[in-house]
Amino acid sequence: MNILVVEDDPDIGSLLRRGFSSESYDVELVGDGEAALRVVNGKAWGAIILDVMLPGRSGIEVCKALRAGGQTAPILMLSARSSVNERTEGLLAGADDYIVKPFAFEELLARVKVQALRRSNAGTEPRRLEVGALSLDLDTRQAQFGGTRVRLTEREVELLALLMRHPGEPLSRADIFAALWAGHGGASLNVVDVYVGYLRHKLAEALPEGSHLIMTVRGRGFMLEAEES
Repeated sequence: MNILVVEDDPDIGSLLRRGFSSESYDVELVGDGEAALRVVNGKAWGAIILDVMLPGRSGIEVCKALRAGGQTAPILMLSARSSVNERTEGLLAGADDYIVKPFAFEELLARVKVQALRRSNAGTEPRRLEVGALSLDLDTRQAQFGGTRVRLTEREVELLALLMRHPGEPLSRADIFAALWAGHGGASLNVVDVYVGYLRHKLAEALPEGSHLIMTVRGRGFMLEAEES
């Protein structure tokens, strides 16, 4: 697996290069966002490790540029910034994961492996899901409602796909958590509400003002209501 590490701190960059190389990954290390955008094309990347605080273009800007350019590799962001708003900004920019510094390399490695496993398992999934006017392309990670396309992160795709497989059926927070987060240490049930919020925010770009596709069913959970036209 090819891994692109975008990190301007030479100590952290060296640590990541040695760590991934020792696990038989092919590592390319660059120190700024412009360099990352130059080298990203021409290789199939298994993962991109992207620091947020970079000289020149920030990691957030680079992430957005990568997704806008069609890059679908998992992006894992590294940052000393740990507030909810800052983590949310990274995920909404297109990152698949957000890891706060300082971190243990073993945890980062595990998260990269989880992303690779999800990608390999995705081969057994239908390529496209449709419920009413809503469609979801699992390959490009794009949702479409009407003529508007919205790019999603991998976890958002997983959540939307789960809801689309059960249209009109409320899914409890516990069921969603068990399907998407079971076995991932550190996550709590509240992560379901957080990602439902992310998904609603992005889908709002494609919907008429005031419309909603993901409904909260009091006492039961969340439900996809895809009868909008």
